[in-house]
Amino acid sequence: MLSPKFLHALVFGLFIGCAASGFAAELVVPENVFFDQAIEYSNPDGQHLQLNLARPKSAANSLPAILCIHGGGFRAGHRDGYNELCLKLAQRGFVAATASYRLAPKYQFPAAVHDVKAAVRFLRANVSKFGIDPERIGVTGGSAGGHLAQFLGVTAGVKQFEGEGGNANFSSSVACVVNVYGPSDFTQSYGKSVDAAEVLPLFFGGNLEQEPRKHIIGSPLNWVTPAAAPTLLIHGTEDKYVAYEQAVWMRDRLKSSSVEVELLTLEGAGHGFKGADAEKAERALIEFFERKLKSKAP
Repeated sequence: MLSPKFLHALVFGLFIGCAASGFAAELVVPENVFFDQAIEYSNPDGQHLQLNLARPKSAANSLPAILCIHGGGFRAGHRDGYNELCLKLAQRGFVAATASYRLAPKYQFPAAVHDVKAAVRFLRANVSKFGIDPERIGVTGGSAGGHLAQFLGVTAGVKQFEGEGGNANFSSSVACVVNVYGPSDFTQSYGKSVDAAEVLPLFFGGNLEQEPRKHIIGSPLNWVTPAAAPTLLIHGTEDKYVAYEQAVWMRDRLKSSSVEVELLTLEGAGHGFKGADAEKAERALIEFFERKLKSKAP
């Protein structure tokens, strides 16, 4: 029987939480959508990082884009877990990409941050090729991916997190964020998460006692300024992996900086939404991106 920790590591990239292996084989691409896979967007340390990208076949103007970032405790998971959502978003008039990034323990913080920022820069550098409006790029992710999405939203222009992933002349800023049960303050994770003591030392190269500064720097809560991107937080009250209060703290910090923020609370929901909770979360995500990214004229 698989342990809960192993199951958690498989990643909650989809709201339903199905494992990504074999997922691509079951994928049905709608006739009105282009779906390109394994596009290399960066090559740090010879890792040949790739993304999958879905876009409508017929689009008169440049479209808003959404980058999806998978979860998996910073040490597991695969971009294919967001393929289905990308196809849904493409059918609604978005360009949607799902990207791989370097994983712990081989690659520790801030490698994953460097990678997702490189992915945003890649999209912005290829707006003509993919039909993207560079001013309307949003980001979402679940769990570890939610953290990385939130980090993008609060660190625009912070040079120490840009890395050397290519397209350095382009911005890695995002217009808005949907953070699905992603942690905001790692210094408060220990003792309130069933696997923080196992996962975080792999990501930071030590626990809170050994690497306190990395835990502080790696917490998006500590990078909030009035320039942070508008954010939708989605979190369940019974989450055993990332405590619900992490979302409350992020909401309150963003509010205190006069940043537009919403918190969708799913009562009784855990980590990895299922059934009605998954449907409600996905609906809220799509509606938020519709409001924030389609309100501006192309």
